[in-house]
Amino acid sequence: MTASIQASDALTIAGRNYQSRLLVGTGKYRDLDETARAIEASGAEIVTVAVRRTNIGQNANEPNILDLLPPERYTILPNTAGCYDAETALRTCRLARELLDGHNLVKLEVLGDEKTLFPDVVATLQAAEVLVKEGFEVMVYTNDDPIMAKRLEEVGCVAVMPLAAPIGSGLGIRNRLNILTIVENAKVPILVDAGVGTASDASVAMELGCDGVLMNTAIAAARDPILMASAMRKAIEAGREAYLAGRMPAKRYASASSPIEGTFF
Repeated sequence: MTASIQASDALTIAGRNYQSRLLVGTGKYRDLDETARAIEASGAEIVTVAVRRTNIGQNANEPNILDLLPPERYTILPNTAGCYDAETALRTCRLARELLDGHNLVKLEVLGDEKTLFPDVVATLQAAEVLVKEGFEVMVYTNDDPIMAKRLEEVGCVAVMPLAAPIGSGLGIRNRLNILTIVENAKVPILVDAGVGTASDASVAMELGCDGVLMNTAIAAARDPILMASAMRKAIEAGREAYLAGRMPAKRYASASSPIEGTFF
């Protein structure tokens, strides 16, 4: 993306502007060094951290992931991964705010079962309502249901994050029409979260008009995570440019690339 377009096309979440539309996680890497190099290659400015699985200060005897993520460079997005009920998710967000000195931006996910890791949308909505009332800025993981996405926006979530496919599956966007409907109806940023497998999946999300993509496994589980992080960065930028450019109409039959009028013979 050219510098002029990028400067005028910031992603705005909770009143803060970001140049990168790729958000990344910190799990599943071989070690902290690989984590740091992949995040660097991704160009991400928002990095999500699973509070129940990653040390952000709650354990003084383990390495603190925040040592890799200086707050002057990255926006930390604590998430509630591994929570299967609303109350556990609420406690996790409150703990994160305490550990991060009043930090209010959180990613809420309340899972329905361990096999599919689909969201429990009823519990998610309940938790979102409470968190918004407590002053949290909630980015919320949900399914690809346009009705639920709108409900979560209406209760005050600052961004809605529908899944593309089950978490960690790498299947890509399974229901493009639902994602498109969510985007068209939204007044807050829509970011695809979960199910991206490769660069083309990320580009598709951006071409549909999504404001960004959050991913972890697609990068961390690649044969070369640093190279994949770089590929994802470029895919996000290319997909966004294509969306802004406006694709040609799809047609059933051929249309000559060269004009047929004025031919020599």
